[in-house]
Amino acid sequence: MRDRQYDELLNIATTKEQHGFNDSPHFHRYEATPYELLDRLFAVYPLDSSDRLIDFGCGKGRLNFYAHHLFGTGGTGVEMSEAFFKQALKNRERYGKKHKGANREIEFECGLAQSYEIKPQDNKFYFFNPFSVQIFMTVVNKILRSAETEPRQVDLILFFPSADYTDYLERQTQFELFQEVVLPGAEKEPRERFLVYRLS
Repeated sequence: MRDRQYDELLNIATTKEQHGFNDSPHFHRYEATPYELLDRLFAVYPLDSSDRLIDFGCGKGRLNFYAHHLFGTGGTGVEMSEAFFKQALKNRERYGKKHKGANREIEFECGLAQSYEIKPQDNKFYFFNPFSVQIFMTVVNKILRSAETEPRQVDLILFFPSADYTDYLERQTQFELFQEVVLPGAEKEPRERFLVYRLS
């Protein structure tokens, strides 16, 4: 199913990309993960309605709506762009017309990822290479502190991961590689994959 068809199914609008670039070298250009690739990931890595999915750099909210539609998974999208945040809220309103209760289960916050307060029920964290490794380290450290205070199984889901991200996780944290989903095109671009790191 193509992206526009999926958007129509979910009653949302997420297909247009960002124009221009951020002024800061720490924040990367937004691009939604293609639905086709999300299908591949979640065919082998299903979520549950009890999970709480946090998408850092959520843009217009595609992942949160997709996960809720498939699995009933609630969560929060964190977005620094006020324009994208407003579009995510509009999408939530539209999505909620077809999915009763979704407005209570899907939230969006406008702000920096490193300012997001990790909640005890948050257990799945998605990163499509949204920012520099320095910010990634800050966010992961907050996740680790939360898991220390409220012990639980925590997964980090990386799409198109940078070597900086994976080196940091494998050398300086207790996260271990749990699952790899290699995607078409990986023979030309090794970063075309999902990596799931787990903290048990």
